[in-house]
Amino acid sequence: MRGAVEVVGVTAGAMLSRLARPTAVLCRGLSTSAQSNAKVAVLGASGGIGQPLSLLLKNSPLVSRLSLYDIAHTPGVAADLSHIETRANVKGFLGPEQLPECLKGCDVVVIPAGVPRKPGMTRDDLFNTNASIVATLTTACAKHCPEAMICIISNPVNSTIPITSEIFKKHGVYNPNRIFGVTTLDIVRANTFVAELKGLDPARVSVPVIGGHAGKTIIPLISQCTPKVDFPQDQLEKLTGRIQEAGTEVVKAKAGAGSATLSMAYAGARFVFSLVDAMNGKEGVIECSFVRSEETESPYFSTPLLLGKNGIEKNLGIGKITPFEEKMVAEAMAELKASIKKGEDFAKNFK
Repeated sequence: MRGAVEVVGVTAGAMLSRLARPTAVLCRGLSTSAQSNAKVAVLGASGGIGQPLSLLLKNSPLVSRLSLYDIAHTPGVAADLSHIETRANVKGFLGPEQLPECLKGCDVVVIPAGVPRKPGMTRDDLFNTNASIVATLTTACAKHCPEAMICIISNPVNSTIPITSEIFKKHGVYNPNRIFGVTTLDIVRANTFVAELKGLDPARVSVPVIGGHAGKTIIPLISQCTPKVDFPQDQLEKLTGRIQEAGTEVVKAKAGAGSATLSMAYAGARFVFSLVDAMNGKEGVIECSFVRSEETESPYFSTPLLLGKNGIEKNLGIGKITPFEEKMVAEAMAELKASIKKGEDFAKNFK
């Protein structure tokens, strides 16, 4: 891979702009002129997240080949996107028999496949359906593109990342530095909500969010926000609660018609662009992600990661946190460990 991208760091990825232009800036700090030859596959490309995510990837000069896979409608989605005047070559793949060809030679695989949440459902309620989908798709990845960076969006991420790891272990190709649970939407929401409360430009706000990707396992570190912000304790608790339950906020607002799709597509694209940036040799690229970790007693945990050519270059850990944040970390442990074990047990029994 070649090319370099200007300045995507801790504050990477904010407002989409000038989408009408082929070289539009898709994420904060992304150069309009830089190019790359990233070959990216989207598995679940016809869905509510998959379609807008594929559009954002097609619009980026970083992507040279976009392989779209789903069990229905991918030829149409691919034909539609292929008419856009950007350099990425788009091809659609339909059904399990075409999945190996879709994955061949891919640098990055993004998996938003699965069923969305409906009102009253938790992310854990999605487990039975989405666990099988993720296990099937990651089995194909382990066989046909074992060196690719794997970015899992499918919920519950707290379980689907352990599933992915166990599947890769089964096939003898496991590399913990290349498997990512995409929790970027939690950061995007935290940045937006803090900016709203403080009257700041959300493009210049950066809040690390650690832990997991469900309810109380989502731990925004407001104390580490850039620029520095302060809130009274009652407002801090309310803000934290809103960040943790923001997905439910969208599910309720859509009244049964789906979950967060557009904001998740944006967040997924932001993460992919940061990752490709780092793979291209850009230094100082930092994103939070739910990964195999030794930072806490939980075997998987999201923290800020320094990304590099081979995936995770360095886990930057939790850093200094407040007693309020320490309490949240402690309270998240039981749920995190249970979700992780559930995923690992599922993968071990998956045929």
